[in-house]
Amino acid sequence: MSYRIRRFTIADRDAMLAFAQTLPEHDLLFLGRDLKHPRVVDAWQAAIAEGWIDSFVAEENGALIGSAALVRDPLSWSAHVGEIRLLVTPDKRGAGLGRDLLEAIFAVAPQRGVAKLTAQMTPDQVGSVMLFESLGFRAEGLLKQHVRDRGGKTHDVAVLSRNLIPASG
Repeated sequence: MSYRIRRFTIADRDAMLAFAQTLPEHDLLFLGRDLKHPRVVDAWQAAIAEGWIDSFVAEENGALIGSAALVRDPLSWSAHVGEIRLLVTPDKRGAGLGRDLLEAIFAVAPQRGVAKLTAQMTPDQVGSVMLFESLGFRAEGLLKQHVRDRGGKTHDVAVLSRNLIPASG
């Protein structure tokens, strides 16, 4: 393992923007916002400071090669649910980096009172679907034509979930 996983910090802003530029646009569709825009990274970092997001990055030779975030809304009816957002640069996929980033998320989720995790991706991201399923996630829904790329083409979004503690009620 030649990379290091650590918390995403304010000092990583420009490195995150550079990382986002290395990702195919299709990989970003499930995020809801375009990570290639500086204002999106600024909002992400503000949410970290407010305690709504826990985020980790994988760094290799001074460059970011992966990122994972646990996004929560403590003021919502679903405060017990955390959404995972995972991104890995294409040339580092399939070697365990995504799994290592997810382990960092799994470690922090119980500390944040998260009882259920969700993840969204386009169904054609087979490697991502397989990774999440190997970690106990199951398909929970399919949102038809839920996102639109820059060219105007719509794409479905799959929602996977995993309970961390048994559901009550």
